[in-house]
Amino acid sequence: MIESYLNYIRYEKRYSNHTFVSYQNDLTQFSAFSKDSYGLSCLSEASYQIIRSWIVTLAENEITAKSINRKIACLRSFYKFLLKQNAIQKDPTLRLKAPKINKQLPHFIEENDILKLLDQFIFSEDFYGLRDKLVLELLYGTGIRLSELISIKEEHINKFERIIKIKGKGNKERIIPLNENLMNLISIYKKEREKVIERPNEYLIITDKGDQSYPMFIYRTVKNYLDMIPTLEKRSPHVLRHTFATHLLNKGADLNAIKDLLGHSSLAATQVYTHNSLDKLKAIFEQAHPKA
Repeated sequence: MIESYLNYIRYEKRYSNHTFVSYQNDLTQFSAFSKDSYGLSCLSEASYQIIRSWIVTLAENEITAKSINRKIACLRSFYKFLLKQNAIQKDPTLRLKAPKINKQLPHFIEENDILKLLDQFIFSEDFYGLRDKLVLELLYGTGIRLSELISIKEEHINKFERIIKIKGKGNKERIIPLNENLMNLISIYKKEREKVIERPNEYLIITDKGDQSYPMFIYRTVKNYLDMIPTLEKRSPHVLRHTFATHLLNKGADLNAIKDLLGHSSLAATQVYTHNSLDKLKAIFEQAHPKA
């Protein structure tokens, strides 16, 4: 059953590899718990009480609420699949309640700091320097996720309309505009890349050996440059995504437009950025309102 479900989410639902591996681990852990604690040989026999017992055990072992919620989401998806396959008659996860997560505001880079890094720092003009700059510019200029960045192929870029096609979570496509400077950078980067990498590759961002880039490669590249900003608490590719959204909102962009650019399925996920803009709104109020 687990194997059938994993094939379903990989090939039909087209979940990301990260989600696939996480769900695979979650189901393996729950299966081991069910067998060791209750002697279950098949997960279709698990009841609400057994599942809740596992959740309580996770909490007692100080697993974070965020991780527990992902495991609950995994089980809900798994048993919904079994229900559709008529492998069970009743969904045992219906009464499950997810633990509350303390909301943390997204970390972002101040506008002056990111512009100083991208516009004033001198990147080498060879393939390696241009690639690093392009990674930073794409993440900040489009707000795409790390997984989306490494999946970009040259065919996804339309240089005439200055747009890029991104495949996001759930294999959903969205179109993001590219500014003229970013288009020029892509063009220069590709010319320098051809001088160094003889073996052709369909992916835009590649490693020194000419292979498709991978998550840790991008993470190290971004962190190396964000380390230059001493006031920054977190230094990861996702911080640039948060910065993209926060700066758009600060400049007056519509929240629904930001939602579409980020590829969020609901507005609730995008609204977290409004908290980061409160200081900006207060400053505007203090400056503009006669009674401020």
